[in-house]
Amino acid sequence: MTAVEQRFREFKMPDVGEGLTEAEILKWLVAPGDTVTDGQVVCEVETAKAAVELPIPFTGVVHQLRFDEGTTVDVGTAIISVDTDPGAGDAPAPSAAPEPAAEAPAEAEPEGR
Repeated sequence: MTAVEQRFREFKMPDVGEGLTEAEILKWLVAPGDTVTDGQVVCEVETAKAAVELPIPFTGVVHQLRFDEGTTVDVGTAIISVDTDPGAGDAPAPSAAPEPAAEAPAEAEPEGR
């Protein structure tokens, strides 16, 4: 693990119910730049069975919220990135939320004479 990977921790959508595979983010309770502490509730999610508050398992500064409110996210997908050592210098720019892979571009046809 590199120093950047150790510094920036990602919190993944946990399995909040027996065998559920996804949950919808109802409300973020933090924003990028906010300080969070271990055990602090950072968002509310809803599954097929219940609405649940999710506590973050580490302390730091919110770097990026990976999904907007109202988005359904698969269990195991990173939903928030936290800088656990904000005094270490400039943070890299947050990457965009993951998007589906684009299709490969079609091969260009040879041009006529």
